[in-house]
Amino acid sequence: MARQPSTSDRDRPAITEAPVVRLAPPSLRGVLRIALILVGCAIALYLLWRVRTVVRLVGISLFLALALVPVVDSLDRHRRVPRAVIILAVFVVLIATVAVIGAVVVPSMVKDVGRLSHDAPQYARDLRTNSTFRHYDNRYHISAKLVQDARRLPQSLGHLAGPLKDVTVSAFSFIGQLVTVLALTFLLILHGREYVGMAVSLTGPREARYRRLVREIEQAVAKYVLGNIAISGLATIATWIVLSILGVPYALSLGFVVGFFDLLPLVGATLGAIVVALATLTVHFPVATLVWVAFIIVWQRFEDYVMQPMVYGRALHVNPLVTIVAVLAGAELLGILGALIAIPTAAAIQIILTDWWSSRAAARAPTAAAERSATAG
Repeated sequence: MARQPSTSDRDRPAITEAPVVRLAPPSLRGVLRIALILVGCAIALYLLWRVRTVVRLVGISLFLALALVPVVDSLDRHRRVPRAVIILAVFVVLIATVAVIGAVVVPSMVKDVGRLSHDAPQYARDLRTNSTFRHYDNRYHISAKLVQDARRLPQSLGHLAGPLKDVTVSAFSFIGQLVTVLALTFLLILHGREYVGMAVSLTGPREARYRRLVREIEQAVAKYVLGNIAISGLATIATWIVLSILGVPYALSLGFVVGFFDLLPLVGATLGAIVVALATLTVHFPVATLVWVAFIIVWQRFEDYVMQPMVYGRALHVNPLVTIVAVLAGAELLGILGALIAIPTAAAIQIILTDWWSSRAAARAPTAAAERSATAG
């Protein structure tokens, strides 16, 4: 007679055998596939290295195109002229602006720097009339060091212009490369959406997703470039007004210095503020310097918490650690130009990774729900 299972036997959980994992040697087909993938990646990297100059020019053209597309679109909606004519008009305005800055601002700044270097001893004597400054100057020889550094300003200006010149020469070593960049930018603005549409149409069911991704990247880069230029322009004007009120010489030139440094992320505004603070030492020390320091602190907070959120919106909320790494890597690769394009590049990468992670989580959600329902059953 068969033994009936008791109540204790029925309540006892069933013992399941643990799955056995057996390691099998890789197949010849798998090894060949991995080897072919590695060889293909090596060949692709080698080809990219050989055409690195072309890739750099295409990257600059793409960056300029993304920055100018909103301007061209805005003019195209309000003007009944061909889009190509609008693009050419925008190019003419940009080239004229650069020419005016080069012909008016740069010579004036060089002249002001030379005059400041020549008048440095007189400024040092004026500083020593202040008893507080004279006390510390006798101990630390501040005025002598300032005069020595001021004497080297013209030479230092040449050294500071060196990296910018190197970047410019490396990016546009010949007029032909400059024309190439302008031509590529023109074509990308004129037919860029058609090119993107043809490429995205090849993705099949994911076409809508990739179109949205491209649109988000375009908006992020455009907002950053235009917003950065606008904020730097306002910083230039504000610095010029404050220094003019304080009676600081060369106020306009110093305003352009602050505006230029303000283009650089993270440390640019601080570097420009230090340069101006040194110039304020020659005017009503220490009142002018304290007023300038107070102003720049308030202005930077105004930029960080009011202007940047208003101009950039939510398109460029890049992690601070990623920002620092991106700026350092960009500066190492392309100098000042690399530092300028580092943040929008990091923002584009962040948008792509966020979309990839969201799609992956959405794909895993039904599987997880099925597993929970099976466990509950």
